[in-house]
Amino acid sequence: MTETIFLALTGGLIGLLITAAVIVLLLFWLAGTYNSFIKKRNIVDESFSTMDVYLKKRFDLIPNIVETVKGYASHEKETLAQVVKARSMISEASTPEQRLAGENALTGTLRSLFAVAEAYPDLKANTNFMNLQNQLTDIENDIAQSRKYYNACVRDFNIKAESFPSNIIAGMFGFKKFPMFEVENEQERQNVKVQF
Repeated sequence: MTETIFLALTGGLIGLLITAAVIVLLLFWLAGTYNSFIKKRNIVDESFSTMDVYLKKRFDLIPNIVETVKGYASHEKETLAQVVKARSMISEASTPEQRLAGENALTGTLRSLFAVAEAYPDLKANTNFMNLQNQLTDIENDIAQSRKYYNACVRDFNIKAESFPSNIIAGMFGFKKFPMFEVENEQERQNVKVQF
């Protein structure tokens, strides 16, 4: 009888140890997955901030370009107004999605502004305008590179947030997909021509 009680206690203890081991492993997985989401979210935030630095440089350059063009093309008020409107759309954005939409609108209006500048040979020859144009070209290249980095970070985060079983942790702790920085319409997919 003592032997039966000993076997029953030993079997129960082994079962309890196995259950405890499974719970500990599950907790380690939960903590590891949660920490991985935190790390990826911070990387996405950092990549957006990097891109934002270049977008701010472009944002700050716009008034100089508008003023230079305004001096030569005063009757092109509609194009200049669109550039100013797109710029203010960015400053009024309250979400990353609105900010990205504003940046896409600004890219399109800049394309129109430079198309207008084509019609003014004196403007194309202006050294101040040429300098601004070169600065904008450099900034646009930096923005393109930072968009690639941001989108790669977002892709990694979104894959983790949607993949099983990590999607369970994402749902439990409210980790939501980030938006990609994409071109909104077909016209914006064309190259920006800034050489005169």
